[in-house]
Amino acid sequence: MPKVLEVCVDSLESAVAALNGGADRLELCCSLIEGGLTPTPGLLIQIQNMNPRKVPVYCLLRCRPGHFVYTPEEIEIMKEDAKILRRSGANGFVFGALADNGDVDMKICREIIKICHPLPLTFHRAFDFVRRPTIEVEVIIDLGFERILTSGKQQTAQMGVKLIRKLIEQAGTRISLMPGGGINKENVRFILENTEAEEIHGSFKKLKEQKGDKADEAEVKLSEENVPVFVTDEESVAEILNILKTVDL
Repeated sequence: MPKVLEVCVDSLESAVAALNGGADRLELCCSLIEGGLTPTPGLLIQIQNMNPRKVPVYCLLRCRPGHFVYTPEEIEIMKEDAKILRRSGANGFVFGALADNGDVDMKICREIIKICHPLPLTFHRAFDFVRRPTIEVEVIIDLGFERILTSGKQQTAQMGVKLIRKLIEQAGTRISLMPGGGINKENVRFILENTEAEEIHGSFKKLKEQKGDKADEAEVKLSEENVPVFVTDEESVAEILNILKTVDL
């Protein structure tokens, strides 16, 4: 089976770069600088209009930055977002919700799953904050998710390969464990060889050059000055894909 490359994007420019680089799937969000939030329907529609290969686009459902314990009102926001994004062409969804004790919140997950069904679902890196990963994998499988995005409860997937490998062995073919977090062309081979994962996730971004204009001289600023802007690097996506094709496990 060929390895699958999912690229996380938060702009039209990044989506086009990922598609041109050969990405097998997109995770679409906004504000990656905040860890990713729910994307706008307009962005999704425009990406689908520029997606001749019909690469699947999974939309993140996360209504705010921060922790993954949500209020009933926040759940309603994400349910409504799911309905709108589904009508706008989403091919799948990415979300996760936790209870106060660090377990997967099954009740909330079922509410959102009901809205998304039968589209495929990824449980996102909220998983890296659960107390008992080997137990919560079984919960997520029972809920009907098709994959879990995880760094192995470490800052990066490279650091978390031991747990990721253990979870892959535990889950077998029942669910896909997809490493994500700090993956690049320098460490992707190490991660694949030490986890035997079938899918890889990353943003593969580069710093975007900002063109100066009259706005730089304005007295009024709408955001912090000198905030870096990152976009997906098409060449990096293509390089990662070439590595995936050469890894023999």
